[in-house]
Amino acid sequence: MASATTELANVRYIVDDVTAAIDFYTTHLGFTLGHNAAPAFADVVRGPLRVLLSGPTSSGARPMSDGTTPIPGGWNRIHLIVEDIAAEVDRLRAAGLTFRNDIVSGPGGQQILLEDPAGNFVELFQPATGQP
Repeated sequence: MASATTELANVRYIVDDVTAAIDFYTTHLGFTLGHNAAPAFADVVRGPLRVLLSGPTSSGARPMSDGTTPIPGGWNRIHLIVEDIAAEVDRLRAAGLTFRNDIVSGPGGQQILLEDPAGNFVELFQPATGQP
């Protein structure tokens, strides 16, 4: 029998400040706090998505055998579907959050990249009418 955590999609983000990351995801994006071992680690859950927030002292942030150290940021991102992207952007900008770009429109819908406190991206996506 699968446990609740094995039925979730898990994504690990390296963050500078676990407490700031918890606040960002729970306050602004509707995640709930799971395990909290700040300042080293926490996880937040939204539906079937679990984001593992690994701080500088977590095992996920330890240097690789070649000495390379994982750092926050990069172009990988979680992808959240929203019903009204313009309203979400207005709400999040009013809260003082930072976006990497403006809303981009394409054949599948509209998207924008929101930055978490460590510089990791969260893509907000509104499907085009008639798209899943």
